[in-house]
Amino acid sequence: MTDGAAPVVPHRGADQLGDFTSSDRRMVTIAGYAVVVGVLGALVAAALYDLIGFFTNLFYFGRLSVRSVPPANTWGVLSVGVPVAGGLIIGVMARFGSERIRGHGIPEALESILIDRSRVAPRLAVLKPVSSAISIGTGGPFGAEGPIILTGGALGSVFGQFLSLTASERKTLLVAGAAAGMAAIFNTPVAAVLLSAELLLFEWKPRSLIPVAVASVTATFLSWYLVPAHGFGPLFPIAMTSGPTGPILAGAVVVGLLAGLLATVLTRAVYFFEDAFRKLPVHWMWWPAIGGAVVGVGGLLVVESLGVGYGGICLLLGCTNAQLTSLYPAVEVTLVFVLTLLVVKAVIWSVALGSGTSGGVLAPLLIIGGSLGVVEAHFLPIGSTPLWVLVSMSATLGGTMRSPLTGIVFAVELTHDVNALVPLLVAGVAAYGFTVLSMDRSILTEKVARRGVHVAREYTVDPLERTPVRSVMHTAVWPVDADLSVAEAVHAVDPSQPAGLALVGENGRPEGFAYRGDLERFLALGGDPASPVRSQAIPLAQATYPDEPVRLAADRLEQSGASAVPVVDPGEPTHVIGFLSREALFDARVLWNEQDRQRERPLPPRPGGPVEAGRDPPGPPRGDRPSG
Repeated sequence: MTDGAAPVVPHRGADQLGDFTSSDRRMVTIAGYAVVVGVLGALVAAALYDLIGFFTNLFYFGRLSVRSVPPANTWGVLSVGVPVAGGLIIGVMARFGSERIRGHGIPEALESILIDRSRVAPRLAVLKPVSSAISIGTGGPFGAEGPIILTGGALGSVFGQFLSLTASERKTLLVAGAAAGMAAIFNTPVAAVLLSAELLLFEWKPRSLIPVAVASVTATFLSWYLVPAHGFGPLFPIAMTSGPTGPILAGAVVVGLLAGLLATVLTRAVYFFEDAFRKLPVHWMWWPAIGGAVVGVGGLLVVESLGVGYGGICLLLGCTNAQLTSLYPAVEVTLVFVLTLLVVKAVIWSVALGSGTSGGVLAPLLIIGGSLGVVEAHFLPIGSTPLWVLVSMSATLGGTMRSPLTGIVFAVELTHDVNALVPLLVAGVAAYGFTVLSMDRSILTEKVARRGVHVAREYTVDPLERTPVRSVMHTAVWPVDADLSVAEAVHAVDPSQPAGLALVGENGRPEGFAYRGDLERFLALGGDPASPVRSQAIPLAQATYPDEPVRLAADRLEQSGASAVPVVDPGEPTHVIGFLSREALFDARVLWNEQDRQRERPLPPRPGGPVEAGRDPPGPPRGDRPSG
């Protein structure tokens, strides 16, 4: 009960509420931890680069070296056996180490966040980069970014498990590690943060976005010195393309729609082959080796389809990175070559990924999308080949992953070609729209959905945050003597509607609030009908205010354990003017959802429009009985 003093919870009206719900200084502490995670991410990225080089040299050239080289058919037809050997090793590691090393990393990170409260087993931080390095080093047509995203996330999660953190804070460090890994691999810190926001965080809040950005920038800075392919410039520098024109934007629409179609085909191909592997009468441990045989045959047809593929991306873009251009110095980018590369890369990547081996999706999507761009450049009468290659790469990536902003910024950071920004936006949105209409889920969320977890990718402000308490509160409040028995109090109010009781003691002193529904449940559960109603009172210290967001009231409902909380006058916080029930929380969502369903008249019936200026969304208070 309360002694009549002002509520303990202070009034937080609109003038006292900020733009964000998480503005406490804890965010600064987590950002400090993110610096450590960023350092770890950069170190692991550099180690993964060296491991890929080591295994490529070992399996294809029979030498001990960490120098970055592309796979080559040095063993003739026997080179088919190299990816098979890699698949066998991956299968054994997955069977006896951790099955979670299978796949391309991002779905596994999503699963850790959604199911395991952002906890990742420490052994995964070792097994995932080693298995991915073996897979790519033996010719697997994958990029290093997917594995490093899971590895960086594992490091962030493990680091967080040594600290006293909430599950949300641990998630922030997991995602910070993932962003650090991607930023260090590609030298793309902004795209890494956007990927985190579009795919992994499931929120857009300062408490998570700032630490993730800190980790991404930290890892990028260190990668300039640790990762040989980087330096201080873009990974794939190209000559600046010409500025956008009307015809180029029209061409970007065509390129974007074709990229969306390609993304749909690729996604369905991956899961077609995954379903096909499930039907094989052998243990899944052998699937990567079977997929490796297909990869090996593809390598005999087009050796440039093997491995991490950064040299192939540079080749398609015509980039000027000397280290990457030296990988394929004698290859001529003809239409026949590009068409063959497009088909072979798409097939072996889909088969290998469907077999459950370890590898990433970003770099392969860039190569496949870039190959389509070269083909399109032969038929589009406008723009340059590098422009359409870049636009197609970005749109294919953004459409396949359903992350258009990531795809757009990723392309700009990879090349520093800001002139392509508007065509990238046009094509990216076209591809995104195509895949949203053609597929229920992306290549990333489909894998998680097959494990029984639905992933929602649409972010919006909580309706409870946007709705003031006065829009859904009940006003049917009866003043009742606090000395009445529970049975008498129940019968003193109108039974036809939800009702609240403002309990009044001696000299009219407020003594709390009671909800009739709670009193009825008390009696139904065998409570003493003669007990005073003040014994069941909800203290006014747990009250809410009419101009506060419903979310704050919901928090107090949760803390009180009651079915309703009183709403008090901000100017006189002991005066109950209404109450908010748990059912009203659902009403707030229903009222906002009506805005998506109800179509209004095309012309307003009066100059002020169908909704008068200044009216509170989205309706009047509940109840028709004035308080007092």
